[in-house]
Amino acid sequence: MTPARRVLFVSNGHGEVAIAQRIAHEMPPDFASDHLALVGGPLREGSGAPMREVGPRRSMPSGGLIAMGNVRNILRDVAAGLAGHTLAQLRFLHSVGRTYCAAVAVGDVFALLMALRARAHATMYVGTAKSVFVAGYGPLEERIIRQAHAVFVRDMPTAQRLQAHGIDARAANVIVDLYLDDPASNPDVRFDPLIAIFPGSREAAYSDAVLLCRVLRELARRRAQLGALLSIAPSVDAARMAAHCARDGWTVRHRDDTEAPFSLYDSDREMVRAWRGSISAMLPGAAMVLGQAGTANEAAAAAGLPVVALEQPRAHAWYRKRQIGLLGDALMLASSDAQRAAREIMDLLDDDARRARMGATGRERMGPSGGAKAIAGEVVSLCS
Repeated sequence: MTPARRVLFVSNGHGEVAIAQRIAHEMPPDFASDHLALVGGPLREGSGAPMREVGPRRSMPSGGLIAMGNVRNILRDVAAGLAGHTLAQLRFLHSVGRTYCAAVAVGDVFALLMALRARAHATMYVGTAKSVFVAGYGPLEERIIRQAHAVFVRDMPTAQRLQAHGIDARAANVIVDLYLDDPASNPDVRFDPLIAIFPGSREAAYSDAVLLCRVLRELARRRAQLGALLSIAPSVDAARMAAHCARDGWTVRHRDDTEAPFSLYDSDREMVRAWRGSISAMLPGAAMVLGQAGTANEAAAAAGLPVVALEQPRAHAWYRKRQIGLLGDALMLASSDAQRAAREIMDLLDDDARRARMGATGRERMGPSGGAKAIAGEVVSLCS
């Protein structure tokens, strides 16, 4: 494989890995795509990811959530060996020399700073962490971004801000493309209304799932046919998730189904079904999303679904504040108290006009589809 057909993706977070995979999926078949994860472990085996893992890999406590001056997460990562791990990755990037025709940084400006060390023929930046809706790129970040041969950011207002500062940036939000494919399977549930629950993909997913399902139980007791699909991310242990729910009073009934491994019952009524399949299979027919996730919440907003997130402890509130800034009125923040949250959500379910406005706002904020194909096309052009 010649350098003219080799691309290195450098990602900085769980959602960013999914974005890199989606771009790589759009690359021509004669291109080879390698992947260096600055945080997190290797890609899940059997995921069908069109990328080969390279370089040092190590999971960090933050999972990449160190934006917006989150000192607590930075200190946790440093204590877990972040400095030594970063040095090892720098040595790897230096060792590859000019092996790649393009290095594509996906994430924040730190990912770009690392990708530049690969000394590829061309370096691209796909910015996912910053937006003028929350916090735009600062002067130092712009100085680093100017070193990229091509720049894509998540929305047009952010691209226009960079253009005004002399940076040829384009808007392309790959999150919109993540779950556009037709699902390979169908959850086959009869809930009405159907709620999609996204607890996330990090360690907090277990405790967040318990809280979200607690809210769902309160909702289902108010409306006889209401129920939910609970997303189990590839990085989450389904058996451990079921055990957490059982300790919260649910009756867990295991299912002989790899995609729907268990259901949660209250008395003799199924209220929640776990789902390990594609998120794209959960969105059709759903009335709304109840989620503490990052990328999945935003993908739901892109699909035109209202998103409800629960208030978080002060240590994590910064992340939800960022998501509210990104999604605007497409996201509603509800109480972390299950009964109060249920009342707030029932009001939303009964307000068709508000849910329609939230869906329209989500589509507007997330932008059109096609970002992954546009970025892949630019990679091919730079490698020509």
